[in-house]
Amino acid sequence: MMRQYELVERVQRYKPEVNEALLNKAYVYAMQKHGHQKRASGDPYFSHPLEVAAILVDMHLDEATIAVALLHDTIEDTSATRQEIDELFGSEIGKLVDGLTKLKKLDLVSRKAEQAENLRKLLLAIAEDVRVLLVKLADRLHNMRTLDHVPESKRLRIAEETMDIYAPLAGRMGMQDMREELEELAFRHINPGGHRAVTERLAEIFERNKGVVGEIETALTGLFQKYGIEAEVHSRQKKPWSVFRKMEAKALSFEKLSDIFAFRVILDQVEDCYRALGAIHTTWSMVPGRFKDYISTPKQNDYRSIHTTIVGPSRQRVELQIRTHEMNRIAEYGVAAHSIYKDLDGKLNGSGHAISKETNAYGWLRRTIEALSEGDNPEDFLENTRLEMFQDQVFCFTPKGRLIALPRGATPIDFAYAVHTDVGDTCVGAKVNGRIMPLMTELKNGDEVEIIRSKAQVPPAAWEQVVVTGKARAAIRRATRAAIRKQYSGLGTRILERAFERAGRAFSKESLKPVLHRLARKDVEDVLAAVGRGELSSPDVLRAVYPDYKDERVTAPPPKAREEGWFNLRNAAGMLFQIPGRSSKKESRKSKGDGKSEAVPIRGVSGDLPVRFAPEGAVPGDRIVGILQPGSGITIYPIQSPSLTAYDDQPERWIDVRWDIDEGTNERFPARVSVTAINEPGSLAEIAQVVASNDANIDTLSMVRTAPDFTDMLLDLEVWDLKHLNRLLSQLKDSPAVSDARRVNG
Repeated sequence: MMRQYELVERVQRYKPEVNEALLNKAYVYAMQKHGHQKRASGDPYFSHPLEVAAILVDMHLDEATIAVALLHDTIEDTSATRQEIDELFGSEIGKLVDGLTKLKKLDLVSRKAEQAENLRKLLLAIAEDVRVLLVKLADRLHNMRTLDHVPESKRLRIAEETMDIYAPLAGRMGMQDMREELEELAFRHINPGGHRAVTERLAEIFERNKGVVGEIETALTGLFQKYGIEAEVHSRQKKPWSVFRKMEAKALSFEKLSDIFAFRVILDQVEDCYRALGAIHTTWSMVPGRFKDYISTPKQNDYRSIHTTIVGPSRQRVELQIRTHEMNRIAEYGVAAHSIYKDLDGKLNGSGHAISKETNAYGWLRRTIEALSEGDNPEDFLENTRLEMFQDQVFCFTPKGRLIALPRGATPIDFAYAVHTDVGDTCVGAKVNGRIMPLMTELKNGDEVEIIRSKAQVPPAAWEQVVVTGKARAAIRRATRAAIRKQYSGLGTRILERAFERAGRAFSKESLKPVLHRLARKDVEDVLAAVGRGELSSPDVLRAVYPDYKDERVTAPPPKAREEGWFNLRNAAGMLFQIPGRSSKKESRKSKGDGKSEAVPIRGVSGDLPVRFAPEGAVPGDRIVGILQPGSGITIYPIQSPSLTAYDDQPERWIDVRWDIDEGTNERFPARVSVTAINEPGSLAEIAQVVASNDANIDTLSMVRTAPDFTDMLLDLEVWDLKHLNRLLSQLKDSPAVSDARRVNG
């Protein structure tokens, strides 16, 4: 273990004015508090916080962060309290230790929603002070280095979480060395066979090419001396995980990998980087498509370097990274390298050190925190954030020359939302490099994108399946919710107008304002939308506005209808619409014919009206409406059906209906489902088996081959209710024969 004086000396090497008293006090306090505690390896527990501190010392961090590393487990695992830490070390350090303690209490999880909540809390804590991230990552790194001592049942879970969240998060914050080591350690536990095979092959290649590597280093050094350029040349071998991932992604063999070895050229000034590049390109041929200038267009994590691949000495491909010493430091340490020393009025016990927030990495973090505040559910947030952390980037430009960095695979829709949310919401088309292109076009480096807008545009919900950025997905979701809310609000207005009219009372939106508190809604639009969704009944609103109103609704269906197995739909005025239910018996299905049922009596309306479902069907649990069809009765639609927009300007045809079914009613109802199946023998049988095992029934089936590997199927199913349908869809998606399964709503 590192001794107390050794820790102080190591910090003094890069910060001579170190606050020795703070480090000594934190060292002794943590050692005393952890006492005789042991780790799973049998080592003294204090060795862990000491190793975490050593990792941060190697990153040249300030003594306050080192002290937090020494203390980070004291509140959680010893008798130490936050108050005691505050009194001894100051409230700033106490706050950081407490923040890390709360993160530790979350523990490792496997369920997606809990893992998402873990990530949310981590990012929120980081946003307040980035040193939380630095200590957390160092803590995770040391735990991964000693993972062999953890029970086998936990190892895979810890390794997967490291690979999914902590390694890409370190990369996003520019800490490439830490990211590579975390990935490497996780890879060893997630895929031991793959790790062993790649490591052995890399060792063979390194041994075989030692002479070639030396030749290239000598040739580059001689070239720079010839041009009078002072440069350091270092070779490096790619890590096993990086090689394995590239082989999998591009289906390459070892023999086809051209960049197992790379060379870094480190110089003093930016001008020297371009001089070195000129010398290299005039001496050896450049490989087309393998040049990237991240100095003029830095990555979002502040990474800057020139990348080029040449056909170098011995006619072998050579990958080069050209950067300054400062750029190299930022590439290794990321946000930890963006440190500034300033007077913090003694808040850190005289350490006077803070991390600058004026970095691209912090900019990404701020945008991510903004996404948190938009109210996305945890699973969506986790999906979007992980997607953005893993993706490489493309750089595009607005017509005015503004640079927009996007993940690879981004579309003009992602570009529009990256410019501004309003631009995305009103986007109707795009010009890429002066040509009108589809909005699904995948953007490439250097593309100039001009967004065509219309104020009448509402972003289609289908866009969510096209975009790749979390910001675009969250904005589309919000716009979709707003559009649905507007539709519900319009429906609620029509329902209330009819209900008030039937009750002989006057209706106005103004009359709802004084009774909002009685309806437990914050504004009038909330009331109208709640009525449209069926969360508030029109009689309840009537009674709130007119306390003397008496509800005269019919409360029970006719006994005969119950005996004959009919189910009921109740309308806003209390009338019962009765429709024969679907059953599992063949004769019941045959009775549908062209989709119409027998004539159905509607209480309160003279004569009989035929009733039928819309083609997409509706099931108990759906919010439903009825549309009067002149001369042919009533059609029942789920409220989310896009077909309803055709009736927006005909409010007189809308009828508010809702389910009123006896418990235990043995009836099935129609629902339409779209399935994209993998085109291989047995797929249809597998899908039919999933449907049958879930006690559902396929009424009709149509199939269209859309690609050599996939077939689109449209299934009209009969299910018990919405929960039954959702359960069936979930199991279809889990089937190896299915690529995608979703409900069709019109």
